[in-house]
Amino acid sequence: MQTAYTVLILLMLVGVSRLIGRVIPLPLPLVQIAAGALLAWPTLGLHVALDPELFLFLFLPPLLFSDGWRMPKREFWRLRGPILTLAVGLVLFTVVGAGYFIHWLIPSIPLPVAFALAAVLSPTDAVAVSAISRNRLPMPLMHMLQGEALMNDASGLVTFKFALVAAVTGVFSLASASLAFVLVAVGGLAVGVALSWLVGRSRSWMIARGWDDPATHVVFMLLLPFAAYVLAERLGASGILSAVAAGMMQSWLDLLPRQTSTRLLNRSVWSLLEFAFNGLIFLLLGLQLPDIIKAVASHETSLWPTLLYRCLDVLAIFLVLLVLRFVWVQSIWRLSVLMRRLRGKGEMTHVPTMRSCWLLTVGGVRGAVTLAGVLSVPLMMGGEAFPERDLLIFIAAGVILLSLISACIGLPLLLRGIEISPDDKRRNEVRDAWRKTAEAAIHALEIEEAKPVDASEAALAVELKARIMSEYRHQLDVFNDSAEAQALAFQMDLLERRLRLKALRAQRLELYNLSRHHQIGDDVLREVLGELDLSEANLGLVK
Repeated sequence: MQTAYTVLILLMLVGVSRLIGRVIPLPLPLVQIAAGALLAWPTLGLHVALDPELFLFLFLPPLLFSDGWRMPKREFWRLRGPILTLAVGLVLFTVVGAGYFIHWLIPSIPLPVAFALAAVLSPTDAVAVSAISRNRLPMPLMHMLQGEALMNDASGLVTFKFALVAAVTGVFSLASASLAFVLVAVGGLAVGVALSWLVGRSRSWMIARGWDDPATHVVFMLLLPFAAYVLAERLGASGILSAVAAGMMQSWLDLLPRQTSTRLLNRSVWSLLEFAFNGLIFLLLGLQLPDIIKAVASHETSLWPTLLYRCLDVLAIFLVLLVLRFVWVQSIWRLSVLMRRLRGKGEMTHVPTMRSCWLLTVGGVRGAVTLAGVLSVPLMMGGEAFPERDLLIFIAAGVILLSLISACIGLPLLLRGIEISPDDKRRNEVRDAWRKTAEAAIHALEIEEAKPVDASEAALAVELKARIMSEYRHQLDVFNDSAEAQALAFQMDLLERRLRLKALRAQRLELYNLSRHHQIGDDVLREVLGELDLSEANLGLVK
């Protein structure tokens, strides 16, 4: 029962921290870390013992799967060059540079372990950056950070795994490690794509036979990242890359027909899980902080001098990571801008080059994946305690905190004076999509050949077709190219939505009244209320 109480308390804190974050002008991860540390204060004394392997298995697959699902694929492909240089090249650059520096700064950390720590400090968290920047980052930069966070989660953690194996076995060969890295990565991607495709085909087969219950399909989606991770690990491939590939593949398979209810439920469930899992990870970091601090200083005679020296070590490591990232971004950025100008693609040149470099540098916030990875470090190595495991966790936690704080201070300053112009390209694409889909709907209704039983039914069919087609013609007016026509259509559309919203709320109040007077049962109440809520959700935000 104690475990159940702890889980419920943590979930409650995740929700409360979101509310606190609306009042306190701090990013949500910092609020959650502070809440966890407060909960672990000796007066309250909540302690959570974490199994490293279980922690890695429970948190990483669904988070990486969700990141792969949400990543805009077209933008990912367009920016594949900069993204891959950040996600692979920068990770290797960081592992080598920061690894040697960590070993030089703290000789008690063996070099392979220092490489492992540098690898686990490489993954970035685009969700935290989005929360800090409040969607004020230029979209190309945001897409680069999203793509980097998606791919370096995999590359960083795979490199971390190889470094750990080298630390445990004491054997390392660059040629064999490079070949093994490629095989493990390709194998993980192949397993994720194949399993996701198989699940998609199975769902299509079920839907064709009428087995389209949304709850069943959503359960399959929830199990998919764990299945992809476990299967890839069993086959000796990368479970992390498998979960990412399964998520990216599933975003295409999500377009199956007759799945409207499933998509609505699936999006809601995954939004909830992503929020809860990210929140739990940062809460657990806060909960572990007192124990981490005690463990780091437990072998020393004095607490505060030791803690001060360790904090200075963390600061030095963070600054080196920042410098390495800036050097890499500056070098690659200049090359990227030059190549884009030569190709006539100035997509990112509207932001000053140096400011863009600093935005990408400060935007490399460490977060949930770094913490999940470092907590997965084994407790034992060769029958003895893993060298400086507590110090590794302390450094990782400190780097996460410093990266969040520096982003909180640096990003608003760097974004000052930058006016984000409306995304005209995306707005035009939305308008074209609505216009063309409305034209397709009108054409389908025009060629519809109904077979009524009698004349009255024929007249009714004609009337209904005319009514439906008038709605689609109104939609065409809304997305007409003429500015005057659009303004009038939007004004009419807004007025119509307000009237429909008022009518829907009147329906809901009457429904509540019928329920209070016991004129309808709870099952009828839920069914009608669900339809009214869906109709109101379809209206969108009405100002």
